[in-house]
Amino acid sequence: MDHDPVGQELPPGFWGSRYAIGLVVVGAIAGYFLLTEHLAHVVGALPLLLLLACPLMHVFMHHGHGRHGHHSKHHPGGDGSETEPQKSKQPKPGGPP
Repeated sequence: MDHDPVGQELPPGFWGSRYAIGLVVVGAIAGYFLLTEHLAHVVGALPLLLLLACPLMHVFMHHGHGRHGHHSKHHPGGDGSETEPQKSKQPKPGGPP
């Protein structure tokens, strides 16, 4: 029994088929009509969406409240504070010893 994959052709995937092309075309047409018919509703809701975006950005960007001081696992300072770099104890060339 010979299972040589070189001689076998694989069927095309979904995104390479004509059904996928039809789905993309129908989706584009539906998106166009949704945008043109409901543009006034979306523009009227933009101020509210902007106000809603502020708390959502705060939650997702800051990962919520109450965990601001728990960065010790990720930073080698222990308490999450910024540490200054250690100064070198070697004297500079040409300077006092």
